[in-house]
Amino acid sequence: MADIIKIKSGHDGFEFTALHAGPTGARKGGVIVIQEIFGLDKYVHEDVARWAALGFEAVAPSMFDRQEVGFTAGHDDAGMQSGVKYAMANGSDNAMSDIQACIDYLSPRGPVFIVGYCYGGTMVWLAASRTKGLAAGSSYYGGQVAGMAALALSCPVELHLGRKDGHIPADEVKAKVTQAHPEVAVFIYENAGHGFNNDGRPDSDLDDAKLARQRTLALFEANGAR
Repeated sequence: MADIIKIKSGHDGFEFTALHAGPTGARKGGVIVIQEIFGLDKYVHEDVARWAALGFEAVAPSMFDRQEVGFTAGHDDAGMQSGVKYAMANGSDNAMSDIQACIDYLSPRGPVFIVGYCYGGTMVWLAASRTKGLAAGSSYYGGQVAGMAALALSCPVELHLGRKDGHIPADEVKAKVTQAHPEVAVFIYENAGHGFNNDGRPDSDLDDAKLARQRTLALFEANGAR
């Protein structure tokens, strides 16, 4: 059962809210779930529940609490405009500090992993470079990953991209990431578009989403999840 907790960020002492769910059965580790720009919507709740059911203690920070506590928005033009505005206003320093606070919250109880979607996918890549204590990260359709491809990484990362994604050129991203980090697995899903982890969304393909989740779980298990 998920609840709302508060975690204090290190660099400015800001206390942000986060969705939290304890593991079902034996605890395999902690996983940080990073939202799309739409906030902690029902798809984030569903993802947190999936990870908890797999035996992970899951935490999904509300990334834009400095702009609007508990922000959520619809997956439409108005919601996208609000989310982009908040993401830009929040900046990367606040985001990385909040993710580091989540790592510090979870790490006393075992290895910490991170997974993120769209905006969150970019944040996973950045966190793998700028934070400490992550065991592995799984980045889904992060729009800025290609531009950050050359960043040094401190943990294993894998990427998941949709072939039908009209926002992110999958082959271009794969080429740039592979050139900079040949060790990073970049998976392209032929039947999926942007946001394909969101079950029921137009760009979602259930088989592709299932395969990506299996690969993410395998990555985490290969890097300390038990």
